[in-house]
Amino acid sequence: MNVLTDNLSLYGDGLLGTVELTVYGSLLALVLGFLMASFRVAPVASLRAFGTVWVTVLRNTPLTLLFFAVVLGLPRFGVVLPFRLFAVLALGCYTSAFICEAVRSGINTVPVGQGEAARSLGMTFGQTLGTVILPQAFRSVIPPIGSTLIALAKNSAIAGSFSVTELLGTYKTLNELGYGIVWTFVWIAVGYLIVTLTISAVFNVLEKRWGVAR
Repeated sequence: MNVLTDNLSLYGDGLLGTVELTVYGSLLALVLGFLMASFRVAPVASLRAFGTVWVTVLRNTPLTLLFFAVVLGLPRFGVVLPFRLFAVLALGCYTSAFICEAVRSGINTVPVGQGEAARSLGMTFGQTLGTVILPQAFRSVIPPIGSTLIALAKNSAIAGSFSVTELLGTYKTLNELGYGIVWTFVWIAVGYLIVTLTISAVFNVLEKRWGVAR
């Protein structure tokens, strides 16, 4: 227990860093994921192609490699940002590909007649998608989106290797201070449980309120 009590501020900073990465990365992933899902079902061929390339590349690229590409590659093109922001970009873009596919699968569950009826009323593609299709699709994809964001929270551990303060990175300092590695990782695991169980609880509430009854 002394590992936690003696280093409460260190664990607190790490936990806060993980929460920030998770929150900001999730927001970016959700925005990009819904946008790319819209592109993938759009009537414009160039948008569909862009969405397909985005998903194909990111889903098949290791997250660690994407971190290297963002953190080390973007500065070569004059994009210089804090490492934490680079980490959010890597996490958000990577996770957006999985959010996109979850949303697209939800869109495919909406009867085709819904879209046809909206178009017959003179609604544009954007209006049809935003007011008819996506609200119905969202109800069926709440569980997979929740699971994807839980994975994002755990993936944030990679950011510690790029000088970003987060929970897993605390073990380096504690190891240097001579604390036992077993209890060090036990309390790190407890921290991740707090984050992931919180996300799970939020999405359980969303599913009970808006999810599709099965």
